[in-house]
Formats: sequence, C-alpha cells, structure tokens
Amino acid sequence: MNATPEPRHPRCLPPGRRPLWVFVALMVLVGLNLRPALSSLAPVLTRIQQDTGLSPLAIGALTTLPVLCLGLFAPLAPWLAKRLGAERALSAGLLLLAGGLLLRGVPLVAALFIGTLMVGAAIGVAGTLLPALVKRELPAGADLMTGVYTMALCLGGALGAGLSIPLADWLSGWHRSLASWSALAALALVAWLALAPRAREVPLSSPGGSMRSVLGQPLAWQVMLFMGLQSSLAYIVFGWLPTLLVERGYGEGEAGWMMGASVMVQLPAALGAPWLARMGRDQRPALLSVLAMIAAGFWLLLIGPASLRWLGIVLLGLGQGGGFSLALTLIVLRTGNSRLAGKLSGLAQGGGYTLAAMGPLGVGVMLQLDLGLAAITAVLLAISALAATFALFAGRNRRLEIDAEGQLVTR
Repeated sequence: MNATPEPRHPRCLPPGRRPLWVFVALMVLVGLNLRPALSSLAPVLTRIQQDTGLSPLAIGALTTLPVLCLGLFAPLAPWLAKRLGAERALSAGLLLLAGGLLLRGVPLVAALFIGTLMVGAAIGVAGTLLPALVKRELPAGADLMTGVYTMALCLGGALGAGLSIPLADWLSGWHRSLASWSALAALALVAWLALAPRAREVPLSSPGGSMRSVLGQPLAWQVMLFMGLQSSLAYIVFGWLPTLLVERGYGEGEAGWMMGASVMVQLPAALGAPWLARMGRDQRPALLSVLAMIAAGFWLLLIGPASLRWLGIVLLGLGQGGGFSLALTLIVLRTGNSRLAGKLSGLAQGGGYTLAAMGPLGVGVMLQLDLGLAAITAVLLAISALAATFALFAGRNRRLEIDAEGQLVTR
C-alpha cells in the first residue's frame, strides 16, 4: 500500500505562518492610518483659527508639530523594535495614534496640541518600522511592496483631505471631524493584534552594523537629505495647500477638494514609481522627473494661469506620490538586509522629518509676514532644486552592506 502523504501547507509555508497576502493587507490597512491625521487638519485650519483665535504663527506651529515629532520619534523605532519586537512596537504606535486622534476631539487648544504631538510620535514610530518589516517579510519584492504601502499612505492622505470638511459639517464641529479618524486607527490596531506575523529571530548571519557606523556612510546622509527635502514639500501641501489656494482666491470647500484630488493622483504614481526605479540600477532619472513635476505643479497652482490649475493638481500629485514612494524605495534598495534597512529607515525618516518640519513652519512665518504667493512659490522651487542635488547622489547604484570582516561598507 502507498503511504498516506503528509498534508502540505499552502505555498509550502512553515507551520503557523500566514499567507503573505495577509501581511500585505495589514500593511495597507496600517498605511491608510498614517496620513489622515495630517491631511485632515489642513482643510479646517481656517475654522480652527476662527474658533480659537490662534495667530498664523501659532497655526504654523500646529502644522509643524506633527512633522517635527515624526523626526524626533522615528529614531526610537529601531530601539523599540529591539526591546519589544517590531510587531509589539507597531502595536504600541497604533494605540498611541488612536489615543492622540481621540484627544483632538476635545474642544480645548491644549488638547489639540497634545493630541497632535501624540499623533506625530505614533506615525514616526510606525512609519519607520514598516520598511524594515517589508524587507524582512518580502525580501525579494521589498521595493515593489513599498510602492503598495506608499499607495495606501496616499489614499489615506486623500481621504483625510477630501472628507475633512464634509465630516466637520456632518458631525457639527472640526474637533469631531479630527477625532473621527480614531475609529480607523482602532480597526487597524485590532487587525494587527489578531493577524500580525509572528516575531522571529533575525539570523546571526545577517548583521546590521551599529547606528554609528551607518552615520559614517555618506550614502546614508544623501538618502536622508533627499527624504527630508522632498518630505518638506509634502508636508507643506498637507499643512498649507488649502490655505494657499484660498489666498489665491478659491473657496474653502473647493480648496479642500483640490488638495484631496492632488493627493488622490498620488496613488498611481506611488504604485508605479518603484516599477520605474526597477527598470535600471540608477534611480536618478526617476528622481529628477518627479521633482520636476512637483516644481511645475506648485508654480501652476500658486502663480500660474488659473485655467491650468487642474494640470497643476495632476503634476503635483504625480510628482509627490512618486517622490515619496521613491524615497522609501531607496531605503530598501540601498541596504543589504532588514537590520540595515531598519537603521537607515530610522536615520532617513528621523533626520529627514526633522528637516521637513522646517517647511510648514517657514510657510507659516512667510504668511505671518505677508510676503505673498510669489515669494512662497520661489522658496518651494528652491527646495525642489536642492532636493534634486541630493537625488543625484542618493540615486546612484550604491548599497550599504556588511563585508567579510563584519564592517559596514558602501558598494
């Protein structure tokens, strides 16, 4: 008689391992939560200022605070992952995010600022952990899966921007609109707790080097500076684009939907940019292309012909969706293993977002000084040009790896 064959797990998975599509779905759900907390604030800034009496400079500080927290708390992610495990650290980040969003529903200025601080800290930790988790779970397709994750970020940002005003009207208050996003964060937390991949030890044959050694590599700084400069443009959009469009002469509701449309256009660019980057070992042409679209989009929207505003929306969306996706893709393309990816992610997002926080603050200062849209546009174009300079270095075919002697090198 023939022996009864032993049952095989789907796709030859080890016992207890879930299919990879479950991790991809979780990654998308978590990604959906990492932008509405930021993009939902910008469309209601005018209402917040009217209700609270905050000055433009204070409003600028409110838009800068979460981005600054992204930078300050992102370097804690590798430390938390080492002590708690990446899965538990991400759970803690989602819990903090839900709590901060809920606190913003309290109609007090102090609660608004404290909740925004909590939101920034949570996104800083969660956003830094995800690239390393993607590199660990999907090493062969980490760059393409980063595009899927970035698409989820962009979709969340579009929903936050587009639904902020309707939710404020439906729920009778901007503070309830801001707090309503805590429900999505709670859903992501429950799903992550139930379905997250099991923690497993990283093989000793896959060392990650020390953070000090990463700091000694020029490539790491080039990736970080590109990340920071393109992110400053992104968070200026999240924090100030509706206000700048109202300054240009558009209505409050129309400005919110224009921002939402631009963020929605980011979706195909975010998904397609890693495929474009994969067509060659050198990512410089792709990086320069998206930065050119960002610059053209800002110019058309803020000082160009009003008849071309929707072209500006499309160009800005394609550029920023592709730019952020490529920035995250560089983290996985420029590292040899998941530990290095985690450390480079901490540096690139920590230092990058700290630098990016200067963008929204600078726009707030310029509005306070009443410098006008022409001056603001000139600054935005200058940031784009500086980002292009670092893209020429970060986009080269180089990678951080551990050599045979256990030393971190760039190859």
